[in-house]
Amino acid sequence: MNMVEVAEGMLGMFAIGVGYVAILLPALIVLIVFFYRNKDKKNRYEAVVAVSKNIEDQSEIKELLYDLKEKKQPIDYRRTGVITLFTGVGLFLFGVFFLLGSLKGVGALVAAIGVGQIIAGYLYPNTSEELTNAVENYEKK
Repeated sequence: MNMVEVAEGMLGMFAIGVGYVAILLPALIVLIVFFYRNKDKKNRYEAVVAVSKNIEDQSEIKELLYDLKEKKQPIDYRRTGVITLFTGVGLFLFGVFFLLGSLKGVGALVAAIGVGQIIAGYLYPNTSEELTNAVENYEKK
């Protein structure tokens, strides 16, 4: 066996290995994210138990649990729409400057989605103050 055959064999093994890594890497990333999220939740609950053992007043424990509860924030369509719009504009301009026709179309599509999100942000209020104002305006009609 000469050096060329050895090099070709190693190159073939490397090519196969790269394919496996490319296929398995997204799954590995998802597993890592789940592992650390669960570890964080477990540590949080262990801390709550440790602190609650030292607290005698029940109202303080309820307050502590309420503060640690995960609160979901409503989606701000206007903010995400502006980000998406300018991402689309950037893709479109990138396509214009580097003469990539398909990138222009993708950029225009992403920008149109951003405009739609901005419009949705004004049509569907998401904060309690905006909802109250929308209900009051509707009741006046």
